[in-house]
Order: sequence, then C-alpha cells, then structure tokens
Amino acid sequence: MKLDFIDRDRLFIDKTNMRFGRKAPDVSDILPTVRKRGIIQPLIVKPANDEGRFGIVAGRRRWTADAAACAEGIDHGPLPCAILEPGDDADAIEASLIENLARLDPDEVTQWETFTRLVKEGRGVDDIAVTFGLPEQTITRVLALGNLLPRIRSLYASEKIDRATVRHLTMASKSQQRDWLALFDDPETHAPHGHQLKAWLFGGQSIPARFALFDMEAFTGTTIADLFGDDRYFADADAFWNAQNEAIETRRAAYLEAGWSDVVIVPSAEHFSQWEYEKAPKRKGGRVYVDVRSSGEVTFHEGYVTRKEAQRIARGEAPETDGKTARPEITSTMQTYVDLHRHAAVRAALLDHPSVGLRMMVAHAIGGSHLWRISPEPQSTRNDAVRESLETCRAETLFDARRRAILALLDFPAEEPTVTGGNGDDYGIAGIFLRLLDLPDAAIMEVITIVMGETLASGGAPVAALGLAIGVDMADWWQADDAFFELVRDRQVLTRMAAEVAGETVATANAGDKAKTLRRIVRDHLDGAEGRKKVERWVPRWMAFPASAYTERGGVATVAAHGKVEAARSVRQATDPQPEPLARAA
Repeated sequence: MKLDFIDRDRLFIDKTNMRFGRKAPDVSDILPTVRKRGIIQPLIVKPANDEGRFGIVAGRRRWTADAAACAEGIDHGPLPCAILEPGDDADAIEASLIENLARLDPDEVTQWETFTRLVKEGRGVDDIAVTFGLPEQTITRVLALGNLLPRIRSLYASEKIDRATVRHLTMASKSQQRDWLALFDDPETHAPHGHQLKAWLFGGQSIPARFALFDMEAFTGTTIADLFGDDRYFADADAFWNAQNEAIETRRAAYLEAGWSDVVIVPSAEHFSQWEYEKAPKRKGGRVYVDVRSSGEVTFHEGYVTRKEAQRIARGEAPETDGKTARPEITSTMQTYVDLHRHAAVRAALLDHPSVGLRMMVAHAIGGSHLWRISPEPQSTRNDAVRESLETCRAETLFDARRRAILALLDFPAEEPTVTGGNGDDYGIAGIFLRLLDLPDAAIMEVITIVMGETLASGGAPVAALGLAIGVDMADWWQADDAFFELVRDRQVLTRMAAEVAGETVATANAGDKAKTLRRIVRDHLDGAEGRKKVERWVPRWMAFPASAYTERGGVATVAAHGKVEAARSVRQATDPQPEPLARAA
C-alpha cells in the first residue's frame, strides 16, 4: 500500500465498497470540517484500469462531503489516498468493512452482504473472524442471514423486526418464512416474534398433508381435516415418517440413476445453510441436498458443492466425496422419546445438586431460551436531562463498573451493553453454563446481583420491597440536580419541601410566592448559597424507602408501590402458622 494525492475526477465509488449502490450517505456531521480543512484521513482506493482511474474502497462519506464542498466553491485540491495492490477484491472488501466498522457501525444485513462477498472471494469463516477480531460464531450467525427471504432481510435492516425473531427465521424453511410474512402483513393477525416464533416453527407435531412426497391415495394411515377443510393433517406422525422416508429414498435412487454424484440427506436436527455451498452442475460433481424438516417439509437443493470443493473444482481438482449419513438414524418421534426421557432423568438427578442447578438457572437468565423470557430494564426516557442525570449518577456509575467486571469474568465482549438479553441460542446457554461451573460460589453470587439488577423493572412493588429489605438510604446514592428541580413545579409540594430544608417559618412566609422563588429557596439551602446553612443528605419523600407523599392528592406511584408491599406483608403475617406451645415434659 502506498500514499498519494489523486485528482477528484480520477476517483469513483468501487463495487467492492460496502456502501456501493446505496443512497447518498448523510455527511452533515463531517461537512463543516471538510469545508474548512479538506479531507485529512486518506481514502482507501485501488487501481481500476490503465487510464489512471481509482475505485474508492473505503471513504465514500468523505468523498461525498468533499463533493458537496466543491459544489459550494470550496476546492482543497487532490485528495489523499492509500492505494491497495491491484487485483485483490477480497483485500478491498476487507478494507472497506474494517474502515466502516471503525467509523459507522453497519447493520447486520450490510455485514452479511460484505461477508458473503468475502466468502465468494475465497475467505473462510476463520479468516474473516481473525481479520475483524470477531468470534467465528458471530460470523456464522451473520452469514446465516442468507437463509432468509430478501423481504425479511429488508425488514430486519429497517429495524421492523428484532434480532431474536431473525435468528429463529434463519432456521425456518422458505415456505415457513412466506407463511410468517403473510401473518406479518395481515393487520387482522399477529405474527409470532422471539420465543413465540420458535414455538410456532418447531413446537408442534401437526404435519400437513401437503408436505407428503408419497401418494396420499395409497397411504393407509389416518388423516384429519381442519374445520374448514382447507388442509389435512396426519394423525400418526410415525406412519407419516415411515411413508415419507420411503419416498425420500425413492427420490434419492432416482437422482443417482439420473447421474448425480451423490444425494445427501440433511436431517431435521441440522439445516442447509446456502452460504456454505456454491452451485455446481452435475458434470462437475454437483450433489443433491435433501433438507428434511421436523415439520414434515422436504426441500431438494439440486446442484451444490461446498465452498472448499468449489475452489478445488476451480483449480481443476476433483471434489471430495461427502461421507454424510444418507438418512436419519432415528425418526423424529424416536428423537422426541429420547429427549423427553433424558430431560426427566437430568432434572430428577439435579435435585441432589442445587449448586449446579443455580448455575444453570443463571445461564438461562443470561442467555434466555424459548421457555425463559427475561429482558433488561431499558431505563428509557424521552427527556434528555433525565437521561443524563441517570447516566452520571453515582449508583449507575458503580453498577456499570461492576457490570464491566462481570462481562470480563464471563468472557463476554467488553462492548456488550448488558450481561443479560441473550437470544435464546442453546449453544450460548451451554457455553455460559460451562463457564459458570468454573466459578466459585462467591463469583456466582456477584453474577446473580448483576443479572437481577439488570432485569429489575423500574418502579413498582419489587423495587420498593427490595429497597426496604436491604435498607437502601437514597442519600447515599442521590442528591438533587438540575434535572430534578426542572421537574418540580407544584407550589404546594415546593412549600412543603421548603419547610423540610428551611423550616416552617420560612415556608409559611413564602407560601404565596411563585414556584420559581420556592424552588430557589430549596436549592439555596441544599447548596448552602446566599449565606444559608447547607442542608446535607436531603431526599424528597417520593424517593425514600419507604416512600410517602407531600399532599393528600395521591398519584405518587412509589407510594402506591409501598402500599402493595405493606398489603403483601399483612397477608403473609395473617396466614403464617402460629407456633405451637411446647409440649409439657413428661
């Protein structure tokens, strides 16, 4: 790579640029600097032809900002460029993604487009992971977006569906994805999301007759029609799979007879990830992959080889033979039988290992599953001042520092915003559980406090009960700031606050003043300003544990929450069994 200054008219956006073909980027944040000083950080370019033109691999926003400045009559001359070696598109794509990741985080769909191009250029998953400093699992998950219909990828890129939903949809067949989109587009229905989607995709045993590869007229088993007669379902899953597997074997033999090199059965426990393969004709060793779903659906992918084999074919070498099993070793019902008995045995044995059970529970709370739905408290507010007040307070600063330590303890990436909030991936849960097994009980307890703290809902009786139980004194964690005083506007409340910090005499004398004056009185006493004695450790009644109100008007949620705690306490005391008197000694 060498550095040079290149005239603007010799530059263009190269197709390897990760933002190639997209709408013009927003450059409002860098345009003032470019107007004043021009482009300082070199563009990454590669030679395009012998005429001295160069394609911009990374730096489209800077180039666009410079064009806007030129249109205004501000021309800083040739642009600084770092020139890549000619001919290596993979290096160019890597450079584009690395630079864009460092400057403007792309969405996962954009990453998928770029990673896919790298794979097609011959980069392996491990190579991509090392280049970008990301776990191989992250690369694999992004590449799995290739299993989605383009419409679903578009919805994900525009943030109309969440990550957990997309993860499950990558495991769905194309017909299931189309069915889900129909529900999503129908205003009269609700499309399942998250853990509900996983249950919708994989939870049922009802197999529709339309998935049968065999002749329904010759089928001797029982089928059941729905209420509207629009579809029929198999009453006996075993009978269906016996007939379906025979039909698959017949189709397999027909493919082999037709000259295909191999027919590979992909069992229901696995998935055919199209990004891992490339199209190849029959004469070049292409295979047929039969994707068998637990739903009963079977898809035939004709003419594919693995990426590595495609590279071997391109070099003129023979493709490797595939040693995968031609058919599932056990039926889906037998797999369910095995799973249920293993589950029953494990949870019965777990009764004697509470310490291990605690660690598995924490792993579920962190990673989530289709049976566990735990989300971090978003701490959301539309008020910027309130948001800044929370982010800079002592309590939040301390909690975040402890959270960073727990992220490191669990070997999570340091940039993760929370410990909890997993997508329900069972691989992830297993990894977390194995890490927790290596930790002592004291460390587990620290993890639990962070997990509980992150998922503790703001407001409500749980916070009130917890604050009372551990004796939280808000004066240790909070003091009045600008955001607080901006939000206190009620004169009656401000008068009572003035009485707390300045005394009844001052409060009575100023009871008829404006809220602004009362607010200043309270603040001056808290700050020790204007010659007043500074009042330490003052906390408004609403915020204390237990919470109380300044007026009889009500409408204070923290007071209502405390009322719920006391009501629960009263019920518990009333229902607790009274201790029996000691038996008289014989």
